[in-house]
Amino acid sequence: QVQLVESGGGLVQTGGSLRLSCAASGRTFSRSTMGWFRQAPGKEREFVAAITWSWSGGTTYYADSVKGRFTISRDNAKNMVYLQMNSLKPDDTAVYYCAADSTYYSSRRRVEQGEYDFWGQGTQVTVSS
Repeated sequence: QVQLVESGGGLVQTGGSLRLSCAASGRTFSRSTMGWFRQAPGKEREFVAAITWSWSGGTTYYADSVKGRFTISRDNAKNMVYLQMNSLKPDDTAVYYCAADSTYYSSRRRVEQGEYDFWGQGTQVTVSS
């Protein structure tokens, strides 16, 4: 059974940092795109960042709202993906979800929820002003 488990969320002040982790189990995702989405209260779930598969580490891409502040990375040996979040703002407050695509060896940009097949339960990030 495939599972994605997020951790690392919490309460932080404006300007602070958090590092989210996503542990995958049940299959390897080293050859698949992994992503992060978030959903704020009363809003739709939105794309945050993704990293494709690659023998050399993967190509990354970001939503404009987080570009330059967030960094996605992966550790294929541990079947993990991370989201380093710096210079956090109150607008970053949301439940953050880890997502994984089941397709192997694809470098296509995937920014829509429907392009991901597996999801974690989410972790709350709250940024106070």
